[in-house]
Amino acid sequence: MKRKKQSFTKKTFVMAITAVFLLSTNIGCKNADKKGAEEEEEEVATEMETSADFQISLAQWSLHKTFFGVESMDWAEFGKTLRESPDDLLKGPDPMEFPAMAAKYGINSIELVNTFYFSKAKDMDYWTEFKKKCDEAGVTVGLIMCDALGDLGDADPNKQLAAVENHYNWVDIAKFLGAHSIRVNAAGDGTADEVAKNAGTGLSSLGKYAATKGINVIVENHGGYSSDGAWLSGLMGVINMDNVGTLPDFGNFCIERSTDGCANEYDRYQGMKELMPYAKGVSAKSNSFDADGNEEGSDFLKIMKIVKESGFKGYVGIEYEGTQLSEDEGIKATKALLEKVFAQL
Repeated sequence: MKRKKQSFTKKTFVMAITAVFLLSTNIGCKNADKKGAEEEEEEVATEMETSADFQISLAQWSLHKTFFGVESMDWAEFGKTLRESPDDLLKGPDPMEFPAMAAKYGINSIELVNTFYFSKAKDMDYWTEFKKKCDEAGVTVGLIMCDALGDLGDADPNKQLAAVENHYNWVDIAKFLGAHSIRVNAAGDGTADEVAKNAGTGLSSLGKYAATKGINVIVENHGGYSSDGAWLSGLMGVINMDNVGTLPDFGNFCIERSTDGCANEYDRYQGMKELMPYAKGVSAKSNSFDADGNEEGSDFLKIMKIVKESGFKGYVGIEYEGTQLSEDEGIKATKALLEKVFAQL
């Protein structure tokens, strides 16, 4: 009986240990499943957070051939016509329809270009109708790109003042449309130091007016000294105004052009790092794509990592300028690439 009792005790002990093991294993599996689910939730939350950090807008210049109704432009003739009879340049769709055109790409924010509306600078009836078109399409205006209004870095004080005041109408239109910024150029003649000094004066003056309307004045790297990241970021540091900043463009880092192309190009990744601390918008310039859908001249993922690390959150604007694809196909390809990159961040 004693031996039998010992045998029973051992058996009971083994069964108890086995039960505990199975129970702990089961709990461990449940905990592992719970931990895995929590990790999955965290990953999804991170992806959603990244998606929320960046949205896609559409720069109207992506459709400039469409609106002008030409495949190539004589830019000297363009400037003359723009000054004398700007509406004659528009041989394609009515730019009033741009909000609806953008909405068809699944995009809800647009970046206007003033040269498509050059005769409408003081026509508030036109902009009232345009705003209605935006509302109907479910689209908002993020910024207005302003060109051909004079050099803000002009060495002649009177010409510089005229250039500053020429931008006032577009500040007012931006305010009316609910935009956050107008994009301008820091252009002028002279040495790098001379243009920086003069542009600093012009931008500060315009910035003061824009501040009264709650509008930002943002400078794009757009050729000349402005495509030198160190020069433009240095200029921003000197101006030091809350509503004067930059619109870093992925591809506009050619400082000097020649008949054969770009003769002096600034490193785009270094330039993006230098300009992003002052950025109030970002322009995703695209030209051509490889077989995998990546932009051939710019590493979008590398650039967007720079954008993210800067702390910037907001819209990244598609600006397709290539000839490899049609404007429609180029916009779609750029949008697909940005969406892929956002998911990879």
